[in-house]
Amino acid sequence: KMSEEKLYAVKNDEGEWLNQYCFWGPETWAKPDKDDREKVAKHYGGHVVAFVEEPEKVVVSPEEAKLVKNCLWTNLQDAFLNNINLLFRGRRPEDVTRLKSALTNGYTVAKEKKYRVLAPKSWWQSEDKPKYMHRTFGISAYRGAGEDSVFTQQQLDIYELNGAPFTKEEVTDDEV
Repeated sequence: KMSEEKLYAVKNDEGEWLNQYCFWGPETWAKPDKDDREKVAKHYGGHVVAFVEEPEKVVVSPEEAKLVKNCLWTNLQDAFLNNINLLFRGRRPEDVTRLKSALTNGYTVAKEKKYRVLAPKSWWQSEDKPKYMHRTFGISAYRGAGEDSVFTQQQLDIYELNGAPFTKEEVTDDEV
């Protein structure tokens, strides 16, 4: 949620900030008291700048992102109304609220989950060295977990790796 409180700082025409020791430079000293900052700006020169906390961006699906983008980039009223209708049609009230917030506060696209698939233990050559499914040479088991061992949910469904005898492990971005 967005904070209603603002902070104020003093900046000069050269783009430097007034710090807590009343020196101009790259660091600033912001305070919630606007009147105080205006007095300081008058005494040292410069002007008061308000800092407002940015609202949190809303997470939307790739499909929703396309619709939101179409609404934001449309100049023609009829096209805009058509895009708004496509965006909100048949949505649950909580999704309408979320998408309205995406239109006003900005949005970020949800990343698609990715998985590695552990081959059945009977395929391993030893108990302590697992094998992962790979796409390199068709679907095959291979020791190690490289980039070609990462699958989307759709790929798991296509290759029928979703469920026994396979075990899927979710992968984070820093593991790919």
